[in-house]
Amino acid sequence: MAGLSCGIVGLPNVGKSTLFNAVTKAGAEAANYPFCTIEPNKGIVTVPDARVDTLEKMINPQRKIYATIEYVDIAGLVRGASKGEGRGNQFLDNIADVDAIIHVVRCFDDGNVVHVDGHVDPLSDIETINIELMLADLEQAERAVQRLSKRAKAREADAMVLHEVMLRVAAHLESEHPLRTLELSDEEKKSIKSYRFLTFKPIIYAANVGEDDLPEMENEYVAKVREHAATEGTSVVSICAKIEEEIAQLDAEEAVEFLQDLGLTESGLDRLIKHSYSTLGLITFLTVGELEARAWTIRRGLLGPQAAAVIHTDFEKGYIRAEVTNFDDVVAHGGRNGAKEAGLMRVEGKDYEVKDGDVVLFRIST
Repeated sequence: MAGLSCGIVGLPNVGKSTLFNAVTKAGAEAANYPFCTIEPNKGIVTVPDARVDTLEKMINPQRKIYATIEYVDIAGLVRGASKGEGRGNQFLDNIADVDAIIHVVRCFDDGNVVHVDGHVDPLSDIETINIELMLADLEQAERAVQRLSKRAKAREADAMVLHEVMLRVAAHLESEHPLRTLELSDEEKKSIKSYRFLTFKPIIYAANVGEDDLPEMENEYVAKVREHAATEGTSVVSICAKIEEEIAQLDAEEAVEFLQDLGLTESGLDRLIKHSYSTLGLITFLTVGELEARAWTIRRGLLGPQAAAVIHTDFEKGYIRAEVTNFDDVVAHGGRNGAKEAGLMRVEGKDYEVKDGDVVLFRIST
């Protein structure tokens, strides 16, 4: 599924570009001064998935292909961004274009790395970014209320409903709460989707710790971030961007040894990537054959025809059925054919909701 992206945001000098370098190995410039990043850097990264590796070993296809996510390194925001300060309008537009936000929060002390406010305070950093995003959303909501008001007074049914929703949206933002904490019905969420509110996007707080905090990657700053995230119903992933950037320069075997030396069992970036995938509400189905073992990305809840369209847009129209096997059954019986012979393959129609880990063969009319 193309176009799924996470925007990496935060104040200047919190480790955003260092994290981006590590995630994508793209070599984005990272410097000790504000606005180092102006145009957003972009990189496509793979989602680690041991299931693809297992299928490759079993079937020995010509290639294996993992699911992917696009990461966008967005320039550091500052106070006044919602009013255009520090290239604010451009930065806010960049955030509007992504599906989810990774908010990098500085959780380390280092006198050699200048903090934009002169001291480390993760809650203040979070508040600064959130307020700018909420102010931008509030301005948009207030304009919408004004536009809808006349139509609502004229008793236009659709305008009356949306006007009431927008009044709630504006009130919630005025109380300095992000829209992701506003209770809305599915229908109400759908009605405001076209407005691309920034604080409506799912968010992950990436607590960037120092090397001294390894391997636990916890400190008093991280604890404060976790406490704040709990009030929003959002999540926190602790990472050490500086170490992760070093790991990214190693080959797979060297990386494993380096992690072991640090007392870590998994890269922080692997956890962040997996978490991003989950936060976006995505799942993976698998296909396997002589040509390739592949993970395909879809949004949770898609039915068979829509999932098939991810492989090729024509597949949705020509969809006949899906032959579905549980991944564990494929492994236990040496492949799809073995699972089929054991009676473990299911034939599903157009109303089947594809599940994470389904190994699927779509039957399509031509």
